[in-house]
Amino acid sequence: MADSIPPLPATALAAPRRSWRDRALFWGLIALFIFGLAGLISATGWEAVWDELRKLSVAQIAILLALSLINYLIRGARWHLLSRRLGVNLPLRYSVLHFIAGFAMTITPARVGEFVRLRWITRMTGWKFERVTPLPLADRAFDLAAMGLVLGVAILLSGQGSFSAAPVSAIAIAAAVLVTRPTLLAKLVEAIYSVIRRWPRPFVRLRQAARSMGRFSTLSASIPALVLSTIGWLAEGYALYLLLYWMGSDISYATATVIFLFSTLAGGLTGAPGGLGGAEAAMMVLLSMNGVPIHVALAATTVIRITSLWFAIAVGALAFPFAEAFSHKSKTI
Repeated sequence: MADSIPPLPATALAAPRRSWRDRALFWGLIALFIFGLAGLISATGWEAVWDELRKLSVAQIAILLALSLINYLIRGARWHLLSRRLGVNLPLRYSVLHFIAGFAMTITPARVGEFVRLRWITRMTGWKFERVTPLPLADRAFDLAAMGLVLGVAILLSGQGSFSAAPVSAIAIAAAVLVTRPTLLAKLVEAIYSVIRRWPRPFVRLRQAARSMGRFSTLSASIPALVLSTIGWLAEGYALYLLLYWMGSDISYATATVIFLFSTLAGGLTGAPGGLGGAEAAMMVLLSMNGVPIHVALAATTVIRITSLWFAIAVGALAFPFAEAFSHKSKTI
């Protein structure tokens, strides 16, 4: 593998097109999600689940959505901080717009559709794609680090020291450390390529991106990014805690945070777009293990996934055309 390999043409760097296969995957996953929930509700009892859903007022739903929106905005601010660290000098409003609009592509394989954020940056700055590829890697790294740290502390506070989320927390932190260490990450990329021996150009770009990760590992960059990430995920944990409280379940804030973060990470480990299936299953199991009745667990899981994952996709879809339009207007750098 050599750095002398010519770059891919610009057309190959474009975001994935909305082909019929993309649309089929999107609607297929939605149908699978609805079908699975319908089956669980049918097995549990429609009336019991519906009674739990009716306990929620419009104001309470609005609070849950507001907490999710706080998470998105704070993480958007982190995206801006990291992009400035990389040298991208876009105003904060564009960084936040790009970050939120990228949620429209959450349900794509491995969430690769979210790389559309880089397309908007390259349009507005005139930069080459390679210069901004470290940005999503750093963004995911600080998400993993914050989730791992919060999960570890929440496990201790919740009194569930033997809970199996502890290894997941350690893995998340270890992965974040690896991604922000350029030498280790570059060696990992080279090791993977030495086994696969295919697609040399993408691996060259990955290695180049890995070598650029060092600028995110300094304290001046990592501490603010971790603080913003932590606040964002604590807001989501608080949303689940409030939801369970409104439904009459006696679950502590620490335990609710453990359940939300572990379920999110578990869903991501399945490889399914948006963690569909895995996150819901993990959340229901953990809620049941903590004494939440199955019909309450099902209702809470349904609501929290709608107000987090599906709300993010909806907000991203609304913001997407604005990000596209503004990226075509003019270069700001």
